Amino acid sequence: MKVTCFNCNNTTTLEVLFEVESFACPHCVYTYKNTRSEGLKYFNKSEPYYYKYQFKVGSKANFDGIEYQVTGLLIKSSNGYEWTEYILESKKGEYLYLSESNGHWILLNQIDFDKKVGNHPKTVEYQDIIYDRYNYCYPTLVAAQGFFDFDIYSKFEIIEYINPPLMLSFEKLGANQTCFFGKHISRSAIKKAFNTTDLDKKTGIGQVQPFLFNIRNLGLTCASVAMVILVSHWYMNLGRVEQNVLNTEMSFDQYTNKEYVTPAFNLKGSSAPLSVRVHTNVNNSWANVQLALINENTGEETYANKDIEYYHGYTDGENWTEGSETNEFNICGVAAGKYHLAITPMKAPEDVQNQSLQISASWSKPSYRNVYMTFIFMIVFVIGMYYLNQNFENKRWEE
Repeated sequence: MKVTCFNCNNTTTLEVLFEVESFACPHCVYTYKNTRSEGLKYFNKSEPYYYKYQFKVGSKANFDGIEYQVTGLLIKSSNGYEWTEYILESKKGEYLYLSESNGHWILLNQIDFDKKVGNHPKTVEYQDIIYDRYNYCYPTLVAAQGFFDFDIYSKFEIIEYINPPLMLSFEKLGANQTCFFGKHISRSAIKKAFNTTDLDKKTGIGQVQPFLFNIRNLGLTCASVAMVILVSHWYMNLGRVEQNVLNTEMSFDQYTNKEYVTPAFNLKGSSAPLSVRVHTNVNNSWANVQLALINENTGEETYANKDIEYYHGYTDGENWTEGSETNEFNICGVAAGKYHLAITPMKAPEDVQNQSLQISASWSKPSYRNVYMTFIFMIVFVIGMYYLNQNFENKRWEE
């Protein structure tokens, strides 16, 4: 169709498959109506409007392998809230509708919906999904461009229901009701469809913008993962018992210039921590133990170095203590294999009372510490996401 605007003398040409009822010149603010007898005739001069729309009339887009073109766009407002509606038509006469506000996009299709919603019920059901009433209003037409198969100045009532990322939007004109099924669509999908990289950034929370996670699915996923971890941990450590690999006392003087080397020992089973306990009678002094776990099959060496310190005294009328005569630590993730330990004890040179050090080591029973820590992390994460989601929804409904 070709229309020349008598105001700006610009000609707009676009192939459309519908009978044009309204035309809004993309180059100025004049609008026209189809008078049947005389065709399109000047109807109104709109208020000047600075367009911040993303796509022009005639812009091409590809959704699900079907090419569409923008045949018209409408700028509407209600209670200070403004949005843009794009009407897209394919070469076969199929239609899509895009709604954009503050950088948030919704893609809609017209559907059949028998139930009337003129009395604004709080919820409606469609395909076994319950939608909550979000808004109803009589929007004002702010500006328009392109070709339309309806009177763009008709006073439609819009009634909207949401279940993010889905929505049902009803347009009601008298006794007639038209329903559109919509879904949030990402900015990246819009860029791909229109083959562009230039889109306005989104602000605020979109009408059906989904939260980062589906909380119900997140909870079920974490519960399933927790069950798998628990069962696998139980199975991998079935029948396993603690294995003592060292329990001895050594003299500091005897091992001043050499290491204490243990006999070789075999560890069988899944990885577990090697727990080491060191005790020595330090008194206002310190001692130290250096320990090396050596894998005799691979030659891999794992080192640990721990101080044992104990100090006490009387200051300002109060007794005080610091440190302990015992220190315990783990070498984590020790796998099955053949090992020996090399130990070097040391003490403060001025400490003549402390003569020996007791040390014991065991390859531990299965530890549930990591399992519990994982469970706690997942629980805290799900609870945190739940409250963030609640805050997200509150802001959505505030807007």
